Amino acid sequence: MHLCVLGAGVIGVTSAYRLLQDGHQVTLIDAAPQAGHGTSFGNGAQLSYSYVAPLADPSIWSHWAHYLFSADSPLTLRPQIESAQWRWLLSFLGACNARQVKSTTIALLRLAFHSRDEMNRLQKNSNIEFSHRVAGKLVLYSDAEGLQSARRQVDFQAQFGCKQEVIDLQRCLEIEPALAGAQRTWAGGVYTPSEAVGDCAQFCQGLVDTMQQNTAFRFLSATTIQRPVMQQGRIQSVQTSAGKIEADAFVLAIGSESVVFAQQAGVRLPLYPLKGYSITVPLDDTSSQQAAPQVSITDLSRKIVYARLDNRLRVAGRVELVGRDRSIPARAIGELQEGVRTLFPGSLGNKNDHNGNDSASRLSPWTGFRPATPSGVPIVGASPIDNLYLNLGQGALGWTLACGSAAVLAAKIGGYRSAIDDAPFRYQP
Repeated sequence: MHLCVLGAGVIGVTSAYRLLQDGHQVTLIDAAPQAGHGTSFGNGAQLSYSYVAPLADPSIWSHWAHYLFSADSPLTLRPQIESAQWRWLLSFLGACNARQVKSTTIALLRLAFHSRDEMNRLQKNSNIEFSHRVAGKLVLYSDAEGLQSARRQVDFQAQFGCKQEVIDLQRCLEIEPALAGAQRTWAGGVYTPSEAVGDCAQFCQGLVDTMQQNTAFRFLSATTIQRPVMQQGRIQSVQTSAGKIEADAFVLAIGSESVVFAQQAGVRLPLYPLKGYSITVPLDDTSSQQAAPQVSITDLSRKIVYARLDNRLRVAGRVELVGRDRSIPARAIGELQEGVRTLFPGSLGNKNDHNGNDSASRLSPWTGFRPATPSGVPIVGASPIDNLYLNLGQGALGWTLACGSAAVLAAKIGGYRSAIDDAPFRYQP
């Protein structure tokens, strides 16, 4: 079968790879000149297979005023004159209950573990360099109440194979000595030794290079996807800046932009873009390298993550519902810089501008839109259009869930049984 995958972020690239492995002919299309240059480019770099807690959580209700009105809130809501934002918000608040969170966590854990298995299998069959490392992950909690809540979550997840440890501050410092220079303290943390990190953009580009050695694959880069061309209720082709592309079936994986394409085909998707930011700190001398963490770190109160990629430190954070504003405000980047100064001050080095701040160009400021469903459960598989398949809605877990989502999709298209139950990920009208 000839399959056309729309979107060359990590979800689209892994989908194309898995379908190619199954013997299909695959065309991959993306507007960027290279794979992984959209939301996948500057993401948090953490492969968090055991830490999949959804954003929709009962604690939202007690923290809502802080999120909306506090100057240091890691979440920003800017109301838009569009019904999509309000529909998503209402559904999101409806998912902030214990029953839904439990169901979502179980589904995401199963998909994440499947994704880890698929990533391991992919690495055995390829030779892609993407700064991958099993670094372990430490989630820091600022108060005893939060740590106790984390303990309950760890106990719950242990039923499904998660091997995590709730630890005190001293143990946090033993696991990651670089935290000894931090200018704040914590009640403790949750340590998961099996978690990994990797450069998602490098992975995407390396996987495309691998696929291009197969004559059944072609990559149309710098090609804008414009609209579906419908015929008798099916997609006959896709109109692009390079002309019409025909295929037997199509896979929609262009993140939050999938909403418009799906609408043109008569399908409504419950997605909304959650904007985030990152900086990448170059660790270009011995002092900064020693001051930066080796373990992957999440500062939960500030919702900032830190991932060591060789001699770079990826720092990412914030959740903003602001429509499709692609600007990168100095405030957002400043918050990430301040996070580094607070936790790992020596890693920034001494290369500052005349105001004492790190130059923006040196830190490679980035922004991206995470395509999220209200519950946090992605949509993978068939759509109401019989030759249109979906792989989207992974939100902030796109890098983590990519390989597993691709495998679930390939099983649905190939008509064979998936290694995990795909029911939680099916499209719901």
